[in-house]
Amino acid sequence: MRMKKIKISNGDIEKLSNASKYPFPKYATQIINLLNSNAQGTRPAVVGQMSELIQEFQGKTLDEWIEWYSIKQPDAVQKATDKIFAMYKLMSEAFAAIDRPMIEAWVKDLVHTKTYCGLKFQSAILAFLADKYDTTWRLADIEEEAQGIDGYVGDKPIQIKSGTYKLEARLAENIEIPIVYYYKKKDGISIEFDQQVFES
Repeated sequence: MRMKKIKISNGDIEKLSNASKYPFPKYATQIINLLNSNAQGTRPAVVGQMSELIQEFQGKTLDEWIEWYSIKQPDAVQKATDKIFAMYKLMSEAFAAIDRPMIEAWVKDLVHTKTYCGLKFQSAILAFLADKYDTTWRLADIEEEAQGIDGYVGDKPIQIKSGTYKLEARLAENIEIPIVYYYKKKDGISIEFDQQVFES
């Protein structure tokens, strides 16, 4: 079998799909994505299950899609906009409160506290899981870290992430390495993981 690769440019995609492009200032879409990630304005519960709706749609143009979607989900755009704009107002207040000393404190917290505690948590979690499943453990080397691996339990590569990672704007990230989430508690940490990863 001879495979052939052909690239279709974004411009061609727009032309072929009959799509228009909204003009946004630089950085605006990144900010709105962050707002939406916190507000959860475009979740299926608000705007509908897009993958199913687009399959159901029988039209061929963007204008037809807009008309069809507006009938199918008449309040969706306004509800999503309301949720995101409300988050914008909240985050605008936080943004206005940020100054250089606060940013310096954040950097120190990241490179001092979170780095140290994160590495300590990684070792503790790897050791705990290795003991639970009666195997060995080790931290990843530099090359493995570059692949997104934090360590190994036996021969299983894993990532170790704070539970807050689930809430962050990571939609574009596709992680195939199993993740162990940890949550800081007053009396230690709790962890969440897929048992099948270690039992298989």
